Amino acid sequence: MSSIRSIITISREFGSGGREVGKELAKAFDIPFYDKELLELASKESGICEELFVRNDESHTNSFLFSLVMGSYPVSADGRLNPDLPLNHKIFLAQFDTIKKLGEQGPCVIVGRCADYVLRNMPNVVDIFLMGDMADKKQRILGRYDIEKNKVEDFIRKTDKRRASYYNYYTDMKWGNSSNYDLCVNTSRLGIDGTVKLIAEYVRLREDRAER
Repeated sequence: MSSIRSIITISREFGSGGREVGKELAKAFDIPFYDKELLELASKESGICEELFVRNDESHTNSFLFSLVMGSYPVSADGRLNPDLPLNHKIFLAQFDTIKKLGEQGPCVIVGRCADYVLRNMPNVVDIFLMGDMADKKQRILGRYDIEKNKVEDFIRKTDKRRASYYNYYTDMKWGNSSNYDLCVNTSRLGIDGTVKLIAEYVRLREDRAER
């Protein structure tokens, strides 16, 4: 499968296979893939310890990212960001800047972390939301994490609640609302491979339509 012009962002329910789908799409189109890799990049570019990015990953702590996007964040007299910003603000800023730089570099796949919102004004961005049936999500999570079977559903629901809180607080949109995305897919219906093929075909059709 040849490459594309699009940047694909993937928002996802926990356990729906977002990382797997994203990696396979990136492989199929021969473009870069970023999930937790984004945290490492943001750490290297900012000089902030990667552990702090991991600890704050998609966790709601304050309204800084929303303020940043809306242009109301504190700046110094010369127009630069205030160096006295709290550490967690700097973490969000570094991640925000990294996502924008990745988008400016060209086609790629980015999973989570409000990438759809950060890149919303860029051309050729395709926003995907993945969901899944609880039974399938539980099976996937049990195969990946060391967690008791009777606690996995609660673990999934709490993780989704955390992601939704993060997204809703830092943007002016609602996580999981279909109107915010170009395509919403239940991975339980087609499986990972089928979902990848569906999204790939959608991207192709959209790019073909744009050329007319």
